[in-house]
Amino acid sequence: MADIELNLWLERFSRDIGYKSSVIVFGNTSDIMLNPQNSGKYDTVMNTIISYIRRKGYRQIVKWDRVDGIDYNVSDEVVDTLNQNVQEESIDNYDLGDYDLGDNNQGGNHYKAPDEFFPYMLNIIKNSSNKTAFVLDYSDYIFGNANSLSEKERDYLATLGKVLESGQSYNMLDSNFADVSNIVVIVAHNNAMIPPAFYLNNPMVSSVNIPLPGHKEREHFIDVNRACLNITQDIISDKTAKDDLIDALDGFSLKEIAQLMKLSRQISEKMSFEKLINLYKYGEKVSPWEELSKDKIERIEVELGNRVKGQDFAISKVKDVIIRAYTGFSGLQHSSKQKKPKGTLFFVGPTGVGKTELAKSLASFVFGDENACIRFDMSEYNHEHSDQRLVGAPPGYVGYEAGGQLTNAIKEKPFCVLLFDEIEKAHGRILDKFLQILEDGRLTDGKGETVYFSETIIIFTSNIGAAEVNSNMGNKEVKTQFVEKVKNHFIEVLGRPELLNRIGDNIVAFNFIDDPEVFTKIAKIKFKTIEDFVKERYGATIILKNEDEIFKSIALKAGKQNGGRGLLNIMETVLIDPLSLFIFERSDILKNREILIEPSYPENPELCEFECKLK
Repeated sequence: MADIELNLWLERFSRDIGYKSSVIVFGNTSDIMLNPQNSGKYDTVMNTIISYIRRKGYRQIVKWDRVDGIDYNVSDEVVDTLNQNVQEESIDNYDLGDYDLGDNNQGGNHYKAPDEFFPYMLNIIKNSSNKTAFVLDYSDYIFGNANSLSEKERDYLATLGKVLESGQSYNMLDSNFADVSNIVVIVAHNNAMIPPAFYLNNPMVSSVNIPLPGHKEREHFIDVNRACLNITQDIISDKTAKDDLIDALDGFSLKEIAQLMKLSRQISEKMSFEKLINLYKYGEKVSPWEELSKDKIERIEVELGNRVKGQDFAISKVKDVIIRAYTGFSGLQHSSKQKKPKGTLFFVGPTGVGKTELAKSLASFVFGDENACIRFDMSEYNHEHSDQRLVGAPPGYVGYEAGGQLTNAIKEKPFCVLLFDEIEKAHGRILDKFLQILEDGRLTDGKGETVYFSETIIIFTSNIGAAEVNSNMGNKEVKTQFVEKVKNHFIEVLGRPELLNRIGDNIVAFNFIDDPEVFTKIAKIKFKTIEDFVKERYGATIILKNEDEIFKSIALKAGKQNGGRGLLNIMETVLIDPLSLFIFERSDILKNREILIEPSYPENPELCEFECKLK
């Protein structure tokens, strides 16, 4: 299993170092892995790379990084030219094989600077008869901006290019033609830090990506080290629990799994692996999802309905999603555990009917805080490089240090409702990110850090079709029309049916609000905030004369086309503006007084004009 299943990248690496001049190894380079050359024991990726280089027949292996310089412990046959003038023309050859390091092993920090090492490497390759493998570790830190090199960095790159060219034999008739040649192995976590000029369209260079451990590799690691994992589940006899654990560790390196095991041994109480992973990833033992109860969820329609009026169907659909998440069935139909977001919803409908309000209400219900609803206006992400704003710019680009707006938000609040407004306006690159979030439940930001979305609820909103759907149709016909408009837009206009497939049957159409009673209820809810504010700040109490009639007249003036947002706009004009002027002129005498608001023309409520007075 170790040779075939777990180390597929090693097969390519071992093959490439036999005929290429350079191999860039990137990705999960700082992890541990099974090393077939070390009796199948776990070893560092770097040690495994070196063992395969040695297996290929290289006796001279020079491992270097700019912190420690040359590592003399890697190979017994490394020449140190510190005390030799490498520029002297009299030195025609280095007898590397007979060179005795002697006390030079004490000075293993030679050639720390690239200024020293790169010329050294070129001289070795030019003058040595023996084939040498150079392994450049931590290569992310050799060059600054890979796309904007300094003059000194250009010198490094030019020297490296000459190294690749030097000593390469293409004499097919030579008996040694098939033997290994000098090789430069560049090890970097992020290959974006390597200047493209070095490897693009360069047949002498190949790239090998080290992936995160797969399912069987994680399983083997847990099997070998299960005694180190202190959790409540019995993963020895319970195969389902074991499989769930392995699935939950998707995206973890083996080092991280080892750290997780260490954490399980350090905490005072034994806990489930779900809680342990939450503690490791988010620093929280208890997930808000675990604090939900059956009794609370049974009240969800009432609690959400207290804030969102006239959208019973939408609230019912939200309830279905929450029940699915609570019972643990989220994503199971797609054979994915502990990965996908807890729920995905697509709210579509006219403006001002409660789409955003329902998202905020849901955040308050599940996570106990309305501010756990994090909103992104997709109209601000309609340009080609907008994805960099979300996940962060790549290394070397402006804004790299700041990170991405979305990934930063998830790091700060992993338990949240993510609201993406006007999703149809997002650039195609953004939609690609959404595909990854909905499928894998994670993103890697510009800094290479992985953020997880498995504890979130994803809500997309859109007004697609709002100007075309006839508001005079029945609710059922309106819903059908909106859903068809959404499907047509994503399939025919955007050409992105794959995103629609990820959303599935969770497109929720909101009704037009045409019931005056619903408008009245919304108006009362919104005005209650005004009343509380006036009471708290000015010590005054607001009294509405014929309250129902006042709000009904405001609702009629607003009309149904603009929904609740239109209602609030009208309320601001006809009610709040006169009230604010009244308070401005009398703020010093309002404490412990009552402010009466009444229609200016009670006989003509359609005029919707009001006046304020002190009682």
